[in-house]
Order: sequence, then C-alpha cells, then structure tokens
Amino acid sequence: MVKRAIHVGIGTFGRRWCTEFLAANVADGTIEVVAIVDTDEGALAFGRSALGLKREACYTDATLAFAAHRADFCTIVVPPNAHERVVDIALAHGVDILCEKPIADTMAASARIARKVRAAGRKMAVTMSHRFDQDKTTLRQIVRSGRLGRVNTVSCRHAADLRTHLAWGALFRHTMRDPLMIEAAVHHLDLIADLAGARCKTVYASTWKPDWAEYVGDTDGTVLMTFENGVRGIYEGSATTAVGLNDWSREYVRVDCESGTAILNNREIEVFSRSDLVRQRSREGQGQRIQLITQPKWLNTWLIEKFCRWLDGGPEMETNVEANVHAAALIFAGIESQRTGQAITVPDFIRSHE
Repeated sequence: MVKRAIHVGIGTFGRRWCTEFLAANVADGTIEVVAIVDTDEGALAFGRSALGLKREACYTDATLAFAAHRADFCTIVVPPNAHERVVDIALAHGVDILCEKPIADTMAASARIARKVRAAGRKMAVTMSHRFDQDKTTLRQIVRSGRLGRVNTVSCRHAADLRTHLAWGALFRHTMRDPLMIEAAVHHLDLIADLAGARCKTVYASTWKPDWAEYVGDTDGTVLMTFENGVRGIYEGSATTAVGLNDWSREYVRVDCESGTAILNNREIEVFSRSDLVRQRSREGQGQRIQLITQPKWLNTWLIEKFCRWLDGGPEMETNVEANVHAAALIFAGIESQRTGQAITVPDFIRSHE
C-alpha cells in the first residue's frame, strides 16, 4: 500500500531528497508526499516544483503541516540540533519517523528520542546511508560470506578537500564544534562496526583542526576501536586534505581476515586470498577484482523502501532507533574521549545516558 509522507527540511541535502530519494519512490508508487516543510520560502518553492505539489501542501511551520495532513511517516532532513523538535511533533500526531543521521546532536538527546519513540509505540529509523551504498553493500556481502574467514581488523580512511568556507555544503558544519565526528565519522564508524560484526567495546579518539581549515570545530581525527568479538577498528578522517584521495563516498576500507583481505578503494573492490605458501607478498592492484552487485535502489532511496516495508509488517530496519543508539554512542563516546584523553567504554557510556 502506498505510504503517505511529510517531508521536513529542504536545505542543501534536503533538495537531493526531493529530486532523487523521495522522487524515485513517488515514481514507483512506494510513497505519496502529502506535505513539505521548510522555514525558507525559496526552499519550499524548490521542493514544490521537484515533487509536483500544490501550494497548499507547503508549510513553514511543521506543526501546521502535521495537523493538516494524515501521514504514515515523515522524513526529517534538518540539522541534528533540530531533530528532536520535529520528532516530538511527529509523535504527537501518531506518525512514524525516518530521520537523517545522527539521531540528534548530543548523546543525551539521542537517548531521549529513543525513549520517547519507545514510549509512544512508534517506529523510527535513521538513514545510515553509507552502509547501504552499492560498494559498501558489496564489501559487506564478501565479508559476511565467510570466504575470507574471521575478521581481524577493519580500517577506514576518509580524506576530502573541504577546507574552504562552505565547501562542505552547509554553514552549520563550519560553525559546529565537532563536524568530522558528527557529520562524517557518524557514517564511517558505523560502517566499521557493521563490518566488524559486533558491538563496540571501547573507543579512543583524537581530533583536531589544522590552521588552514576554515571551520570552528575539529575537522580531522583518528579513532581506535575494540569490539566485543575481539576485532579492532582504525579510522582516519580528514575534511582538509590537500587533495581528496578518498573523498565522500569514495573512502578506502580494508578488512583483514584470517584467510584473506578485502579492499575497497574509490568504489572498486579487490580480494586477496591466502594460499599454501611460506610467506605471501602482493600489492594493491594485484588482487581479484570484484564486480559490484546491482539492484534498482541504493542509499536513501533504498532505505525509504525498506522503511515502508517495515511499516507494512516486513523485516525490522537494521537502523531502527534502538539499534542506532549504539551508532550514536560511537560518535559521542569518541568526542568524550577526545575531551578527556581517555578510552571510553561504550556500553558504560550508553548506560550513563539511559
């Protein structure tokens, strides 16, 4: 059955939601967008044109939109510090929620939102889109197939040239305290944990801002992670490199396993398998090239469809808000680690906010 949706937020990334993610699901009959919300009239005009809506379906006040339209769910694409207010409005009107990452801008708010959703008996998921991109999904399939044996370490490098003002798309990223962790590592640490195959046990992070970065907060960092199954994770992130060798969506990810290694680099995957030699040597570019799997939808386009299936009684979303509290904890425990200089035990960190 077609699901009725209210979309909130038509900023830089919200425009892509209108033209791509929502539009594709409208076109195939998965959803109907019944209203859109943004405080900027120009943004509303863009969304109205992109989605073919009438003027009366456009609102600058979310409360009025939810009161005027019956909806099955809403999509929230506003800055993280504004998520909770929209969640509150949706819950007050009995509407399920698909929200952009992270759940909120603090761990306390993230845990509070999860409690509110649970108490209201509603469904909420977070769009951890990186994990559901074509190249990352193919890598996950290889790792989970068992062909390379048990995972030992997972490494991820994100290196982008976003150092100049507004290069990262929106002003709030340039003025927030921890843009790398909240806006980039939120995806990358989640991906590492997914490939590790277990919940994170400890996080130790170091973040900083180079002199040439036109930001208020830390744009660069390293994170070390240990997982409950013994796997180690290593993350290198930078929004200020001289050249974007592993820019957004083109990250370097290496999964070292008992019987081989899988490498994803700039959306290409190669696999190295161990053979019966005393000592093996190889180098990147000499492995077995793996063709990326194909399907009609990826990223948030796919996640919208998965969410609608969940609403219809299908499988629970992997990124449901309860599970995503742990993804949020990786970010905020990492920020806490940076500020204290200590490794943070993630389960204890989560319990301290419950």
